[in-house]
Amino acid sequence: MIFREATRQDLPAVLALLADEDEVVDPASIVVDGASERAFASIAVDTRNEMLVLTDGSDGPDGVVLGCLQLTYIPGLGQNGRERALVEAVRVRPDRRGEGLGAALMRLAVARARERGCGLVQLTSNKRRAAAHRFYERLGFARSHEGFKLSLTD
Repeated sequence: MIFREATRQDLPAVLALLADEDEVVDPASIVVDGASERAFASIAVDTRNEMLVLTDGSDGPDGVVLGCLQLTYIPGLGQNGRERALVEAVRVRPDRRGEGLGAALMRLAVARARERGCGLVQLTSNKRRAAAHRFYERLGFARSHEGFKLSLTD
């Protein structure tokens, strides 16, 4: 397994992981639109953002993308002025779950946050994702806050 920052070449595979949590989506079927291109380009140049992928290592580091997550580092006055790391878009291919890949990906995210000097790692998860909640709790994450969101798109 190889962990690394995503490249533009990985974008269809990342979008395929995000497209459906329960089914494997063929990255070749993904049409990358302009909005996704712009979002990825913004993440790639922003020193406070990282899109990480886990590949199977076939054909070198560019192998099949098995998982992904986005890390965003947020400056703040809390935590004694330390940044906090926000974890988003955590996905592992449905046909590869249960192999410890998600846990390894999350351990990498936590390690990167520690190396950067972050005071905490936080994430939100949809209330319907009970299995994901158990997964995060097994990794030591606590349900310490109630989250709120306001959609700005209809």
